[in-house]
Amino acid sequence: MPDNPVIHKADQHIAATYQRFPVVFTKGRGATLWDSEGRAYTDFVAGIAVCALGHAHPRIAQAVSEQMNRLVHVSNLYYTEPQTELAAWLTANSFADRVFFGNSGAEANEAAIKLARKYFKSKGETRRYEIIAMEQSFHGRTMATLSATGQAKIKKGFEPVLQGFHFAPFNDADALERMITDTTCAVLIEPVQGEGGVCCPDPKYLKAVRHLCDKTGTLLIFDEIQTGIGRTGKLFGYQHFGIEPDIMTLAKALANGLPMGAMLAREHIAEAFGYGAHASTFGGGPVIAAAALAVLKLIEEEKIVNRCAETSKYFVGHLEELKAKYDVVQQVRGLGLLLGLKLKVEGAPIVTACMENGFLINCVQNNILRFIPPLIIEKKEIDDLIRCLDKILADI
Repeated sequence: MPDNPVIHKADQHIAATYQRFPVVFTKGRGATLWDSEGRAYTDFVAGIAVCALGHAHPRIAQAVSEQMNRLVHVSNLYYTEPQTELAAWLTANSFADRVFFGNSGAEANEAAIKLARKYFKSKGETRRYEIIAMEQSFHGRTMATLSATGQAKIKKGFEPVLQGFHFAPFNDADALERMITDTTCAVLIEPVQGEGGVCCPDPKYLKAVRHLCDKTGTLLIFDEIQTGIGRTGKLFGYQHFGIEPDIMTLAKALANGLPMGAMLAREHIAEAFGYGAHASTFGGGPVIAAAALAVLKLIEEEKIVNRCAETSKYFVGHLEELKAKYDVVQQVRGLGLLLGLKLKVEGAPIVTACMENGFLINCVQNNILRFIPPLIIEKKEIDDLIRCLDKILADI
């Protein structure tokens, strides 16, 4: 891309916390984005698993526009209809009885951490405040959520992190059992580790975790910020494993690109959050709630979850063909349309090569290509990406 005034201005004025690609996106539709030069890209990143229904969906835009012209904000000192309807939908379609709304996944996880501790304090079990999370997990960038994240690079430079967090190896129920003590209040886990490398649990692992939590009276928190809202081929990731958590966090796809997070919990746990225990100025505001309602209605009406599961089989089949063809491909992993291709080489050059050919993909943990497209991605768009990857891998 030639010297772009937007890039120049951004590099002068925006905090340099992101190493951005040298491209300025100006519009999108479905799974396609266009840059300021008019070039089209097929999007297999979707705002990092956010734009589940693609870009600029007309029904979502209409819902937001209508709500903007009706009521934007009154604070959570008052009731609003969109927030109420959204909470009712989420509880009707999940294990939960209550919802707390925030603005991001990190806020949702903060709420979950606070609720787990508050629950035991309210019962008089004041020694139970420690949380066991997983190695290679990712739960956010605030002080509490980075403290709960099992990756040293996320915490570097911010020490000392908050006390009370310990880390078990993912997929090892025996190790977790040894770690749970009478000071443990919760186990915090992602059904699939997205940032950790698209790591899926063994079939019986999460059932074993649920059993351990039941046996020890420990709360089970599922971080479904990346796996929730249809991403795995079920509405929520926990539905694949025949168990339910006590607390669940959502964000990313919930409002298809507008900032919303949610913490869901069972009644007897949620009641520990009494008046004034927790709050969020903008959480669940009318405009964002209207967007989320439109998203969930579309997912329901258009059977998006079923479509995701079917598309996943097609996508995985083609990725397995690449694995069989090229020795540099070590493993195909993932669930639904949260997929990964583990390589024996660094993934960054392949991400760049795909972008040069009009495809946006992502790399995590240095050597794992991650594919998290809109759930409405077409098979032809997958075919085009596979052809591109085929050529790139042939060159390698």
